[in-house]
Amino acid sequence: MPVSAAKTATSVTMVAPNFYSADYKALGSQCRFLYKTVSINSAEEFLRDVICWVNNFEARYSRYSPDSLISEINRNAGRKWTEIDAETDKIFALCDRAVSISNGCFDPSALPLIQLWDYKASRTTIPAPEAIDETLSLVGWVVIERRKGEICLPHKGMGIDIGGIGKEYMVDSVLTLALERGIDNILVDLGQDLRVHGEPPDGGPWRIGLEDPAEPDQCRSGVAVKDCAVATSGDYRRNFSLDGCRFGHIIDPRNGYPVSNNCLAVSVIAPLCTDAGILSTAAFILGPDMGLELIESQNNAEGCIVTAAGRLESSNFDRHSLT
Repeated sequence: MPVSAAKTATSVTMVAPNFYSADYKALGSQCRFLYKTVSINSAEEFLRDVICWVNNFEARYSRYSPDSLISEINRNAGRKWTEIDAETDKIFALCDRAVSISNGCFDPSALPLIQLWDYKASRTTIPAPEAIDETLSLVGWVVIERRKGEICLPHKGMGIDIGGIGKEYMVDSVLTLALERGIDNILVDLGQDLRVHGEPPDGGPWRIGLEDPAEPDQCRSGVAVKDCAVATSGDYRRNFSLDGCRFGHIIDPRNGYPVSNNCLAVSVIAPLCTDAGILSTAAFILGPDMGLELIESQNNAEGCIVTAAGRLESSNFDRHSLT
């Protein structure tokens, strides 16, 4: 969840009667809002408030910012407790749930492994097995100590990164903000993690394209959804290659290595974007068969797993499919 160098929105554009669209650069991604409100002034006011909220959240929880709360928690690892507020307690409770649902495949304490395998770094070798084992000893959400209003990472060198759940939490929060303002018809898209409510300008369900991992700027298919969220996990955009081998940015916290299990992308539909994001990431790490079992085990969730050989769908995914 890198802090963006520039955080600007295009002017609000009316695309249909009382429907407004705006793009916004944040979280290292292109973000988009499409919503219905009573006037251009109301549309601009809502967008200003959303941008303010998003910027404040990013500044507080990005591990890339040395002044963020997450950076403070990581600096205090093995040294002392760090005071946190009620919203942070809520986010960490969501992390508890993510770790539990995924049986440890989703682990916000995997930052040391993410840094070890930094896909952006120039490298001539991959990490040695000894370095991976040593780093693995610093990973484990279950060993982190928490009490109301405080958190402590018990060992120096530990670190947390809520990037795997933070953007999805923001999507849910922005949609809640919209509903509180009486904006009932809206699409919130933060870097292709999205949630919709109500209806689009032409009525009916919202039609959402799903990227083709082989051609990321193209849609492989699409889904029709209403009052729910869609999240996709994959490493087809963020990876590095060395000696003919490809290494993605998603790390399996159980063994310390980038995921390599024939998964190309996992898309999940769920009521909340946080749930969709947890399930899509965990299913990607688990692999096609176990990943599909995980999605099927969750009420009100459907998913599609794309592999080199084809695609696997949960039992009712085709109810949403456009193709």
